[in-house]
Amino acid sequence: MATPIILDCDPGIDDALAITFAHGHPGIDLLGITTVAGNVGLAQTTANALAVCEFIGAGGTPVTAGCAGPLLRPALDARQVHGESGLGGAVLPPPAAGPAPGHAIDYIIDTIGAARGEITLVATGPLTNIALAVRREPRLADWVRDFVVMGGSAGRGNTTPAAEYNMWADPEAAALVFRAGWTVIMLGLDVTLRTGASASVLKRMGALGALGTELLLPALAQYRSTDGAGGPPVHDVCAVAWVAAAGVFGLVPARVQVETCGQLTSGMTVTEFEAAGGVGGSNARVAMDIDIDGFWELTLGAYGRVAEGMRR
Repeated sequence: MATPIILDCDPGIDDALAITFAHGHPGIDLLGITTVAGNVGLAQTTANALAVCEFIGAGGTPVTAGCAGPLLRPALDARQVHGESGLGGAVLPPPAAGPAPGHAIDYIIDTIGAARGEITLVATGPLTNIALAVRREPRLADWVRDFVVMGGSAGRGNTTPAAEYNMWADPEAAALVFRAGWTVIMLGLDVTLRTGASASVLKRMGALGALGTELLLPALAQYRSTDGAGGPPVHDVCAVAWVAAAGVFGLVPARVQVETCGQLTSGMTVTEFEAAGGVGGSNARVAMDIDIDGFWELTLGAYGRVAEGMRR
């Protein structure tokens, strides 16, 4: 049985690759996408989600726009990493359809509330939509099947020495989300930075027809993230990959708290591992290990199914 998910994202190059994975993997049923301002502004993240869905043959997936800025702070995007369009060098046809009516917060609450215990909520952008949804409906924390986040780090950051971008962009939202009463599956930089797309991976992407030559390769070619081992890291793909094959990752129980006040550490995910003598009452399972070969076989397999569908 495929796991139904809602993907809350801010496309974004790696978000686009995560959407493509979610559409292509038979173990995932992509019910809907919600968008938030992050890598680029809300209008652009929404347009990008729509364009990617239509390009890969997922045009029937509803895309619902959410919050245009953080809870308390001015919006700070990542165009310097993702390019002005948010999709690097990929130039897709403009979407024919517009976003679904309504707001992402209502979509998340209503959809998960109608199928309690069945839907996994996956977040790969700043956590503004999720924070406001769980604040409006605290029972959301009990209604989800799982809650998965790409973000944070038990070690260093990538936007500041202390903070990963999604947490740094709206630390107040992230702090609220980690205090919401669920167990957060945290796929952070500790594993995502190991997912650099090597030359052999890029070659296999190039054999995927239009999917490879018009989306995957040009997007990654201008992805200005140089931290990955062996090539551009596909951070957000890790979150949907965990849904499809949790065994690819090694997770450790931990207590994670998000710093909101530090002059130098705002957005830091302060991580105390239980096994290392940290405080009790873990609120997260933090990924600290990844089977890289298994990850890429899983990911390229999903992309291959999308490419085959696009050829029909």
